[in-house]
Amino acid sequence: MKSALTFAACISLAGAALADTPELTVYTYDSFVSDWGPGPAVEKAFEETCGCDLKLVGAGDGAALLARLKLEGERTRADVVLGLDTNLTAAAAETGLFSTHSVTAEYDLPVAWEDPVFVPYDWGYFAFVHNADLQAPTSLKALAESELKIVIQDPRSSTPGLGLLMWVKTAYGDEAPAIWAGLADNIVTVTKGWSEAYGLFLEGEADMVLSYTTSPAYHLIAEEDTSKAAASFDEGHYMQIEVAGKVAGTDQQELADQFLQFIVTDAFQSIIPTTNWMYPAVTPAGGLPDGFETLIQPGKALLVPAGEAQAIRDAALDEWLSALSQ
Repeated sequence: MKSALTFAACISLAGAALADTPELTVYTYDSFVSDWGPGPAVEKAFEETCGCDLKLVGAGDGAALLARLKLEGERTRADVVLGLDTNLTAAAAETGLFSTHSVTAEYDLPVAWEDPVFVPYDWGYFAFVHNADLQAPTSLKALAESELKIVIQDPRSSTPGLGLLMWVKTAYGDEAPAIWAGLADNIVTVTKGWSEAYGLFLEGEADMVLSYTTSPAYHLIAEEDTSKAAASFDEGHYMQIEVAGKVAGTDQQELADQFLQFIVTDAFQSIIPTTNWMYPAVTPAGGLPDGFETLIQPGKALLVPAGEAQAIRDAALDEWLSALSQ
């Protein structure tokens, strides 16, 4: 009887301890929370310092995060959203669902960062990835004129898909509809997110896939495979800066602030290069992993300021839908 009572008491105490552990819910994209993504290492590293339970919730691809948050509104379970980018930050701020942060950091970004609401955690350039033995085109226009088959992502649900829209529009302006008309017959399929598209490419369903200049680093470092490359385009490459923001209605204000500050520390940033396969927003003390020096460096960086992105995005989306419906 004494053993049973002792056991019951232990169970009760353990339950009480769990009930007292604060929980932080972070909405992010699916690849972030995958076994091979940054999620497991980020969760472990943060929980070692916060005395909390970090819940990382996959909510589709990057652009789907904002749609979900808008749908849930003030009823959302999210305390932090991680995975928007500068094409979406102005629209996200306009919802009133995010609050300002107090994070300080010395960022290693190609542009100055002064956003009071969103904290950057990584960045990179969009690119078309292909097998290294392919004679790749040297511009979006040349790709549109080729017979190569490509897989891209839907700009309404995916940040890379949206990035391609901004890339074409920024590089070609009024000629963008003609570029899309040329690309239409190159497109094998349009996937909801990045993971599906990249998987189809790896399965041999397309010659090229919309991804990042850093994607070949994964194959080189994780697989010791040199068979993948990113095509360098003459008109430049569109940049992506990924960010996190605190949900204004969170009941874990201090914990959310702690997580945002954690994002810019070495403990988080050192995880990014070899799990999210992007450049860290703050270069870790140990620098970038061997292999990153082999990546292509765009001759021109393209980026629309966050405040102008929404208007350009709407026009570019109309052009894209029109071209693909022909």
